Parts: sequence; structure tokens; C-alpha cells
Amino acid sequence: MANTYSQLYIQIVFAVKGRQSFIKENFREELQKYMSGIISEKKQKLYAIYCMPDHTHILVSIQPDLAISDLVRDIKSNSSSFVKAKGFAEEFSWQTGFGAFSYAKSQSKNVVDYILNQPEHHKRRSFKDEYIDFLEKFGIGYDEKYLFEFYD
Repeated sequence: MANTYSQLYIQIVFAVKGRQSFIKENFREELQKYMSGIISEKKQKLYAIYCMPDHTHILVSIQPDLAISDLVRDIKSNSSSFVKAKGFAEEFSWQTGFGAFSYAKSQSKNVVDYILNQPEHHKRRSFKDEYIDFLEKFGIGYDEKYLFEFYD
């Protein structure tokens, strides 16, 4: 796209179906690298990724010619197949839907730090509380029946 310039920082959040803790530490990094490859193949820039046992946070800068929903669809579909093919979890899949939250460049370092510090963060706060806080902070109206399956 000639003469098109953009700077779009998006934090993407999605959850494991059933909120089961399928993402184990022994393959977390391999899964993150695989997801990073999908993002790179789509010519987007990854800033941070962290897969918790039951959900994932990603910060990317996304080009305007790629819909966020298309990127997330490809990440979720391909990574789900990867987890099953590697034998990490036979019943693995992602829940329907995702959260996408935009940031200014000046906020990107704080978001990177936040994502990379997920294990510590979740010692103090549940994923449900975190996700609802994102929705409220960004002024996103929601119906609780359409949120991720939360079991905390």
C-alpha cells in the first residue's frame, strides 16, 4: 500500500476453550515461537507474547491492510493444530472470540512489561478480573453471557 503510513499497537487476548490449563511450561516457549512465526509470516511485528496455562496475551503492531480478526483467526487455528500435532494436548482448542485493545507508541513498553510479567500478575489477580478490567478501562460495553468461560 504505497503512501500509507500507520502505527497501530494492539494487545490481543484470547483463552483456551473450557479455560483448562492446557498450556504447560514444558512447551510454552515452543508454542510462543510457533505463534511468533505466524505473526511474522503475516508481515506483522511482534513486541511481546506470553501464554499462560489458560490464556494468551500478544502485543503486535499491525499493518492496516490486515484485519485483526484475520490475524487472530490464523494464530488460533494454526497454533491449535500445532499443539495437537506435537502431542502436547489432544483436546486442545481456543475459545471463540478475543479481546483487542489499542495503545499509543508511548505506552508500548509498559504493555510489553505487563505481558512478560503475566505469571507474577496472576498471582494477585484472576484472568476474569483482568479481562473485565480491560473492557471497562477501554470503555467497551459487554454482556457477561458472551465473555470467555470463566471458572474462577
